Amino acid sequence: MQTLSPIESGYDVFVHDGDVKIGAVREIHPHSITVYVENAGDFLVPRDAVIEVVAGKVVLACGKLERALKLAIGHAHDAEDPLARSGFPQAPED
Repeated sequence: MQTLSPIESGYDVFVHDGDVKIGAVREIHPHSITVYVENAGDFLVPRDAVIEVVAGKVVLACGKLERALKLAIGHAHDAEDPLARSGFPQAPED
């Protein structure tokens, strides 16, 4: 198991197959983090879903995320320009 850099509140959150921010870290817990996804609210994400932490960014593995979070990611940028969506025409799948 690789050792990751510490995660801090406010870090941007991405999924491994997307290049657009899908949320931000709100809280850090011993075995999970709380991630806020715009238009959907807070989600508890297990630490084992975090695959990288670098330069204020947290990268998640889609295959380890709950279905509700995947659906929220697919709609995180609905209020914005449709061409600027999160890179997912639908919820990401692994």
